[in-house]
Amino acid sequence: VEVSPPLVVSRTALEGTSQLPKFENDLFKIVPESHTCNGQDAFLIPTAEVPLTNMHAGQILEEDDLPISYCALTPCFRAEAGSYGRDTRGLIRTHQFYKVELVKIASAETSDEEHHKLTRHAEECLEGLEIPYRKMRLCSGDVGFSAQHCYDLEAWLPSTGEYREISSCSNTGDFQARRMGLRYRPKVAEEESDGDAKSKKNKKAKKPKPVFCHTINGSGLAVGRTLVAVLENYQTPEGDVVVPEVLRPYMGGLEILKKVKKD
Repeated sequence: VEVSPPLVVSRTALEGTSQLPKFENDLFKIVPESHTCNGQDAFLIPTAEVPLTNMHAGQILEEDDLPISYCALTPCFRAEAGSYGRDTRGLIRTHQFYKVELVKIASAETSDEEHHKLTRHAEECLEGLEIPYRKMRLCSGDVGFSAQHCYDLEAWLPSTGEYREISSCSNTGDFQARRMGLRYRPKVAEEESDGDAKSKKNKKAKKPKPVFCHTINGSGLAVGRTLVAVLENYQTPEGDVVVPEVLRPYMGGLEILKKVKKD
């Protein structure tokens, strides 16, 4: 389901997805003297993961409704307080950039499968663009604060002769769900036999207790970094850029971007 989420969120929403309190210095905060969000501190979103996942905060879903899949294209705002001058020029690291975010809400039993599906969605974007990339499974020391399992997709950039992260796909397990009170009610188990059904005919089926959902998120893809990867991997020796075949229908059939010659 494609969603157009809000770009301003409250402190509670950011605590639910675990950007706060650890990464407050990396966020753009709206001063209380100007505006608040539901009486709380307000922030510009660092990623659409925050409003998308919080759409169901405090709810009890039904297992039959899972998994729920969302995507959104939004601007993202990051102060990048910890970058210390790295990549401060160009499109690799900017304070505002567009990104397609993918979010899934799943049961504990299906979260690993859904994590792999979400990662494949991002991979298929890179494969469609025919950009060389690699898939890296992060070790525990590199996994983010909230994640229990993470894959980074890294695109090849010829200008620096290295792979750079273009998407990060994380399974946070029930970590975020616990913080935001997001649960689902498991299905009632079917009776094993007719005899069991008859013996329990007059008894009301006991509803299973709600359990915490698992949440999954990933980029598919960061637009600025994808543009860099396209420009670098499709540039000709003459300085022209070949338009990836999959993008040509969106560019009026244009096949080559010609280098502008200076007089």
